[in-house]
Amino acid sequence: MGRPNVGKSTLFNALTRSRDALVHDEPGVTRDRNYGVCRLEPERPFVLVDTGGIAGVEEGLAGATARQSRAAAEEADLILFIVDGREGASALDDEILAWLRKADTQTFLVVNKIDGLDTQTALNEFARYGFKQVLAVSSSHKTGIDELLAQTLAALPKDGDAEILDDDPERMRVAFVGRPNVGKSTLVNRILGEERMIASDVPGTTRDSIAVDLERDGRKYRLIDTAGLRRKGRVEEAVEKFSIVKTLQAIEQCQVAVIMLDAVEGVTDQDASVLGAVLDAGRALVVAINKWDGLTDYQRQQNEALLSRKLAFVDWAEAVRISALHGSGLRELFKAVHRAHSSATRQFTTAEITKAMEIAYETNPPPVVRGHVAKLRFAHPGGENPPTFIVHGTRLRTLSESYRRYLENFFRKRFKLVGTPVRFVFKEGENPYKDKPKNALTDRQVAKKRRLMRHVKGK
Repeated sequence: MGRPNVGKSTLFNALTRSRDALVHDEPGVTRDRNYGVCRLEPERPFVLVDTGGIAGVEEGLAGATARQSRAAAEEADLILFIVDGREGASALDDEILAWLRKADTQTFLVVNKIDGLDTQTALNEFARYGFKQVLAVSSSHKTGIDELLAQTLAALPKDGDAEILDDDPERMRVAFVGRPNVGKSTLVNRILGEERMIASDVPGTTRDSIAVDLERDGRKYRLIDTAGLRRKGRVEEAVEKFSIVKTLQAIEQCQVAVIMLDAVEGVTDQDASVLGAVLDAGRALVVAINKWDGLTDYQRQQNEALLSRKLAFVDWAEAVRISALHGSGLRELFKAVHRAHSSATRQFTTAEITKAMEIAYETNPPPVVRGHVAKLRFAHPGGENPPTFIVHGTRLRTLSESYRRYLENFFRKRFKLVGTPVRFVFKEGENPYKDKPKNALTDRQVAKKRRLMRHVKGK
């Protein structure tokens, strides 16, 4: 922890060997707690928490960020107090140090940004802080990281009881996406039962993608709170551009995307942009309509009509009415997430897919195009999340878009697939003899061909 723009996120990325933390020259980019795992020493991994900068303000977003940082420090076994070696000690560093001494947690002073400086001179700037353990590093150049890691491992307990973010394949990855200020962080906080994310009325409060592991009713989840997505024309700040990249990466890595809509404002163009990102990634989808409890009966009727019209292109996705603030509809939301995940990860056999294709073909054959009809020979599975079916046959290029949609709807209905897109890949079988040269006729065959031609012409 430390004041803004001293290099906490850069050091976090260097120790975790990742780019999970958003890094920018603008102060105050990090706001929520971001958890990661340092595995530089494979036998002793430990959890790192990147925190937002403490700016000495207790109101608004800055105050919420400071509370998140202090909460992370209170649950830690070791605190790395990061200071800027180029700027030297500041009054804000003094305030943070006063709080750290009251916390009574083992603390190291880490002097960052010492590249190009005389190390001893930079350390002398902070000698009055009275730290026994002072480490000089350069996070951006990874200088001093080895010494920092060795001292950290020596100070940490041998057997920690913290839950490490794991890559358990049974852990369902759920990303909460949507435009800014629709209640994503509020919903994640309600599910977790604590103020894990900073929730504010200010649009764009969340800037990074924050992953939190959860176990609920015997099932494991990884909940990913993302920054709000807006149309490209509305994005101006460089930090917001990086936030959008992190959100798109979270969509690619998740298994189920929960897109949140504002029941009061309905479906907007920005919501359509977010839906487009989820569909491009081919992820399972659940629509969560937030703030439903604040509508009158008439407004709900109008909202239902609007949703059915504007979300017709994703009618396979289940829509759940919730209230992130009060927690209503969460049970139905998790049921929809489970159904979407089950459909997206279902395993199919070649026999059942080919049988379904034959029934679809016999029930509604493709239309005749230029005197020819496409033939569907057989099909087999091509992957999951989303379910992909590879169809082999002849003249498949003549299949119209409407017939391809018919096949998609038929498979979706037959296999009861809900909440997931379905993809088809059509492959035409090549003629194995197309490049083989023709056999040359013998003299006897040529004479026979001439007699036949004379006979035909004579008649």
